Order: sequence, then structure tokens, then C-alpha cells
Amino acid sequence: MAAGSTKSVSFVCLGNICRSPIAEAVFRKLVADAGVEDKWRIDSAATSTYEIGNPPDHRGQACMKRHDVPMGHVAKQVTKEDFISFDYILCMDENNLSDLKKKANSVKNCRAKIELLGSYDPQKQLIIKDPYYGSDADFEKVYEQCMRCCKGFLESTD
Repeated sequence: MAAGSTKSVSFVCLGNICRSPIAEAVFRKLVADAGVEDKWRIDSAATSTYEIGNPPDHRGQACMKRHDVPMGHVAKQVTKEDFISFDYILCMDENNLSDLKKKANSVKNCRAKIELLGSYDPQKQLIIKDPYYGSDADFEKVYEQCMRCCKGFLESTD
């Protein structure tokens, strides 16, 4: 991408209440800390309709608070427009990837690069597992993975 142009990314998981809002919040903080927030449009969404309108899971919110990462989001579903308007759609697991690729096939002029957020992990942990049925420790692991992956992604787009 040309220097100085705005880039855009949407993080996607199944319900948009655990993993993707954590990734969105982490990435927002990273770009703010780097002083490049004016160069990015950042969002997150769900492949499903299960949680539309709900806030992030309280355990994820507590985890972000412990790390001083601001989080404010309401769950929504990925739209056809997202495939046209975002440069990147980064998802958390193979099911998300499969769902997104199916949806992208029905979108004319899809320009988003759709890939696993874990593909940017320097520790090569490709999948960010859903912590919904897990513990606070599982949310902490998601935070740590998202931090590594989002740093790697940001570095790759410089």
C-alpha cells in the first residue's frame, strides 16, 4: 500500500463477543501507542447471528481492563460490504475462515485479504481457540495470542 494511505482491518470470530473484540481492542491500542491511529480503520464482527447487539463477554472485558486496554464494542455480523471495504479480514480459526471464504464467494469485487490472524504469530500458533466455555486463563491466553499476532500484523503492514 502507498505510504500515507489509510489501511483497514476487521477481526472476525464466531460470535464477536470474545476473540474478535479482544483482537480489535489490542490492535487499536497498538496503533494508538505507535501514533498511527489516523492511518487505520479498525473493526470486528461475527460470522454468526448468535450475539448481535451484545457487549463483549465480561471475562474478556475484565482481562482487557487488567492490561489497561480500552474496549468498547457491540457484537455485529460481518456484511457483504465488509468484503469490499476492508483491506484485511482476519479471523481466529478454520471454521471462521471457511465461513468467510464462502461469504466472499458471493460478493462481487471482494477486495479483502481473508486470513487467519494466527498466521502473524511469531510463535506459529495458527489457531486462536474460543475461550467462551473456558476460564479466565483461557481469555488471558487469547489476549496474549492476539497481542503477538496483532504486533506481527502491524509490522507486516508498515
